This record gives sequence, structure tokens and C-alpha cells, in this order.
Amino acid sequence: MEKSIGKINHSVFEDFIKNKCGRGRPEVLTGPNFGVDVSVIDLHHGNAMALTSDPLSLIPSLGLQESAWLSVHLMANDMATTGFAPMYGQLVLNLPAYLSKQDFLLYWDYIHQYCQQIGVAITGGHTGFVENQNSTISGGGTFITVAPKDKILVSAHAQAGDSILMTKTAALSSSAILAMSFPETVKQKLGKETYDLACQSFFETSSLKEALTAVQVENTGVTAMHDVTEGGILGAVYEMAIASGNGADIFDEEIPVENIQKEICQLFSLDPKHCIGAGSMIISCKKERVDDLILRLKNENIPCTEIGKFTEKSNGINVIKDGKHENLIYQHEDPYWKAFFKALEKEWK
Repeated sequence: MEKSIGKINHSVFEDFIKNKCGRGRPEVLTGPNFGVDVSVIDLHHGNAMALTSDPLSLIPSLGLQESAWLSVHLMANDMATTGFAPMYGQLVLNLPAYLSKQDFLLYWDYIHQYCQQIGVAITGGHTGFVENQNSTISGGGTFITVAPKDKILVSAHAQAGDSILMTKTAALSSSAILAMSFPETVKQKLGKETYDLACQSFFETSSLKEALTAVQVENTGVTAMHDVTEGGILGAVYEMAIASGNGADIFDEEIPVENIQKEICQLFSLDPKHCIGAGSMIISCKKERVDDLILRLKNENIPCTEIGKFTEKSNGINVIKDGKHENLIYQHEDPYWKAFFKALEKEWK
């Protein structure tokens, strides 16, 4: 396998991992799949259990509070795609040995607070300190919820003919983290106001509220949702199309990129439509219900934009720009990582 940064690519998953997942069990309704945020287990009597796992963050350049926010809310965002909030959490912490007791207690207090705010009971896990642990990944966690089986959404449920919507803006999380990681450079080159606004946007990287708002009424028209992470908006739509067995037409000019995100991405030579975009949610919705959904989210001060539609698989996955259809090439490595390490090499502060 070639060396890469970030998640494994689609072919490695399909060719190696997907068919080597232990014993098959009939109660597993949704197992490991490319572009699917959760697993779903049939509990019978009309209920099912949804589970999602993610790394936990401990990023010194961001801070303990911000790291705890990412740890909790990136998992919560994945669970939000079901249309339900997480209920239980299992957390495994492999912390660096140099982390002081005071910093550990502060980090854990933030984890507790953020879980408490969204209704998650921490039910167990493992906590330890590891020598020579210098990664910004401090372990991993799993969020769990129990809900009516026929109400749980997964990204594979998107259907040809559905409209594709996205909330907020492209590159929301990547631009915020880059600004916070290189504060002096961003303030020098873009100004303090841009830096401050980028930092403020960090706490918009939760998409739980919009997901729950999207499905809070009967006959919502919402068929599926997918969290925007590595690969950005375009990568998320691609993953959703693959997961659901559809094609897609994405209207490039309709993808919103707010000025703050645009400026940060330009500084770091990034295309915001391909960058990590946690905090934005991709929503598949019946065409006739789109206006109602956009209005419902607007009433909660959540911007939502129609950016395309799912089509038959034979149509392919296309970006439409200046009236021309271009086949969307999936980027296996999010450009954010190279931009981050390149900035370190330049000794940006």
C-alpha cells in the first residue's frame, strides 16, 4: 500500500477490508461501507442501535478546550446523519506521558461538559499515558444511540432524483484550524479581524442541530445525510453517491464559500471545495420538500443551499462548471494535510 496521509482510499477498503470484517451476523443491518457514517444493528421489537467511531484529538496548537470540542463533536456529527443525537459514549485515551495532571483534568472536564450538553452518557472506555506519544490523535471513541429502526437514516438511502443540499459553507473546519494553528501569520497577512472571525467559526463545526432540525417534522422529504470531513464538499457528495449507488450532478457555482473561508484557503493555496469541512452537512431531499427544509433551517439561523441532484448511476458523478460537465475525480488525500505541513516547513507562526 502506498504511503498516504489521512483515511485509507476507496480501493483499499473495497479490496481488502470490506470482506475481512470478522464473523457475519444477520442483525447487522448496515456494516462497514465507503461513504457511510454509522453502523446499524437490529435490536428487534422495532428498535435498532446505531454506532459511529472516530479518533480523539489532542492538538497543542489549538488548545485543550478546542481539542475536546473536536473529539466530541466530530463523533456527534457522524451520529447526527441518522437523524438522532448520540446517547452513549465509549472513549479510549492514549495520552502523551508529558501531559500534566492539571491539563488532563482540564481536558477531561471539557469532554464531560460537551458530552453533557448534547445528552451523551460516557459509559466506559480506557485511559492511559504512553511514552513517546507525540501524535495529535489521543485515542478513539464510539458514540451509540438507540432509535426506531424505520426512522434511522444512513447515507446509502439517497435516491436518484433527490436534491443535494449543504449547510453553512465549504472549508469551515479546515480554515478555522489553520487560522488557529498559525495565528501570527494569518493576522500579519490577512488582518486581525479575519483571524478573529476564523477563530469564532471553529465552534460552528457541529452539525448536530441542523441534522435534528432537518427531520423534526413529519414528511420531511429527507432521505439521507452525510457529514463533510476529509475531501470537503465535493468528496462528501462523491462518497454519498457511491454509498447509495447513484450518480450526481453538482453545480460548482452554487457551492457557498464565505469570505473568511475563501481568504484562509487562498493564503494556504487550497481549494475550499475539497478541504475538510466538518460542521457542514450534506442532505439528500425530495425536490418538492426542498423549500420547506431550507426555510426550517433558516428559522434556526442555519444557512442551507441546494447544490445539485442525485441521478442514475449510469450518469456518473459530475461537477457542472460554466455549463460544462466534468467527471469528479475523488481525491484520496485531503489537501489540508499538505498545506498544514508545508506551513510548518515555512516556519509560519
